[in-house]
This record gives sequence, structure tokens and C-alpha cells, in this order.
Amino acid sequence: MATGADSARITAKVHGRDITLDGPLSKDEIRNRIWWWRSADADPRTSKEREDGQQEHDDSHKDVITTLGGYYEISADPCTPEAERLVELVYDELNPDE
Repeated sequence: MATGADSARITAKVHGRDITLDGPLSKDEIRNRIWWWRSADADPRTSKEREDGQQEHDDSHKDVITTLGGYYEISADPCTPEAERLVELVYDELNPDE
């Protein structure tokens, strides 16, 4: 997916890592990127991270996302109404032409 210099960009701190969402993205792509740590094996680290010896996420820190509309905490469960509203908000910001 190509992104232009003027494309929308949203940043987040998710499970101890900085992520960037560049538009346009579908709602499913947004959900998958924001809640990437919810893997089948419940290990938030990739095999590369385990090899590199990076530390595990400290649950005392909040997962947050910064949008044009503000600063939002990311819920632990991507299936909550709050999570769905966040996906809608991010989708609207990343896809302004729709």
C-alpha cells in the first residue's frame, strides 16, 4: 500500500511499542494493527523480539492512540463498544474522502 506525503497518519503506543497507522486502511486493518498483541499464543512478542531479548510489556503503562480528535486509551478487548468507536474514529481520520 502506497501512502502519499499528505496522507493521514495516526500514532499509538501499543503494548510498549510505538506504531503508526498510515491511511487509507480498512476497519479490519485498523483493528488488527491496534490490537496486534492478541495473538493465538498470547505472547505479545514476535519470535524476532524473543531472539533480541526485548523486555515484555509492563501492564502498568496504558496503551494509547493519538488522533486529530484527541488522545484515547486503547481497551484491552477489541470487541467492546469503546473499541468499535475507536476503530470508527480512526477509520474516519484515515479515510477522509469516504
